[in-house]
Amino acid sequence: MNTANKFTLVRIIMVPVFMLVLLSDLPYSNWVALAIFAVASATDAVDGYIARSRKQETDFGRFLDPLADKLLVTAAILIFTGWGQIRSWAAMIIIAREFAVTGLRLIAVTNGRVIAAAFSGKIKTVTSIVA
Repeated sequence: MNTANKFTLVRIIMVPVFMLVLLSDLPYSNWVALAIFAVASATDAVDGYIARSRKQETDFGRFLDPLADKLLVTAAILIFTGWGQIRSWAAMIIIAREFAVTGLRLIAVTNGRVIAAAFSGKIKTVTSIVA
């Protein structure tokens, strides 16, 4: 397992931590959850930089990195939907799109192809994270 993939795995591990903190009644839990979300989001840029600069790009990383992004953003969307801050129809559209893209990637993998994220996908991820 290379360094870039380790950063991606850390991001995945941070998802339930983010959720637990955000849903807790601890003092300043919203701010702590925001910090966890920000750090987890930052690892997306870090793992991509490391993978490209050190020539550590792998099929595993190309699959896992977008999955980690989807898990993080979906966790936040589900919590905000439960709180009534996002309409359920809007959450469904966003999550359905993520499932569709992941499904297409899985079909491609079964045919021996790995579809890496395009630049437009990276813009979409950054927009989702900021929102």
